[in-house]
Amino acid sequence: MNVVEVENLGFTYRRAEKPSLHDVSFSVRKGEMIGVIGPSGGGKSTLCLTLNGIIPNSIKGDFNGTILIRDPWTGEEFNTLETPVSKLSTIVGLVLQNPESQLFNMTVEEEVAFGPESLGIERNEVLRRVRWALKVTGLRGLEKEFPPNLSGGQQQRLAIAAVLAMRPSILVLDEPTSQLDPRGKREVLGLISLLNREHGITVILVEHHTGYLFRNADRILVVADGTIALEGKPEEIAEEVETLRRIGVKIPPSIEVSHELRKRGLVKGLSLTPEEFPPLKEHHSDLGSLP
Repeated sequence: MNVVEVENLGFTYRRAEKPSLHDVSFSVRKGEMIGVIGPSGGGKSTLCLTLNGIIPNSIKGDFNGTILIRDPWTGEEFNTLETPVSKLSTIVGLVLQNPESQLFNMTVEEEVAFGPESLGIERNEVLRRVRWALKVTGLRGLEKEFPPNLSGGQQQRLAIAAVLAMRPSILVLDEPTSQLDPRGKREVLGLISLLNREHGITVILVEHHTGYLFRNADRILVVADGTIALEGKPEEIAEEVETLRRIGVKIPPSIEVSHELRKRGLVKGLSLTPEEFPPLKEHHSDLGSLP
């Protein structure tokens, strides 16, 4: 089942001289992890904002094309042009690269509860969602902490927990590790793997740590100059080293080395397996227990 279908998408911000996106078409299947890579300014963040309707419903501009979102749990289909952002946010959860821009409550617990409460969900259900989201993100025990006092990795995991409490079936993350130290990156990427592999959440991840995507994504989209320059499985994209260099994509060292060795006839294979990012071991919740 396709849960995202994008056809001929284009968008130009008001007063912009050229479109940020044009001729973008792709689909995402239920349970996939889609990696999105490309140079800065290529349109990746704009693409993320279109997937839950923030563009064009909140951020205005010249929008064309169609984006259909399908809820895999109910089978309902929604056109982002015709559906309020408040409704889409229960299906497509968006996490931005700077967690501080999404955190504004006084405690961790209040932050995670804010979204479900704003939808008028019954109090006991809100509390159940909060407990689950904090458990799966490894933040249980920090309920009364002031969010700015958390580490960078904890803040980003809190932003993810707040989104998860809305019970989205699709998670869109726009460079969630860009401001984190190595430990924070491992925490967040491990959590993303856990949510995708163990809980079946569909993930669309924009990430500069391309090595993680080449090892873990089902497919990779290379976005440059506002359109999709390449699309395919990680091993297929890894074959396009010269194109990736020309576009300005950061290439994992293992792929660079393998490419050079193959050019010299020294090896036949392609390495995609440097260090792993294991999921956080303390997480053992069951997404299926939620209604």
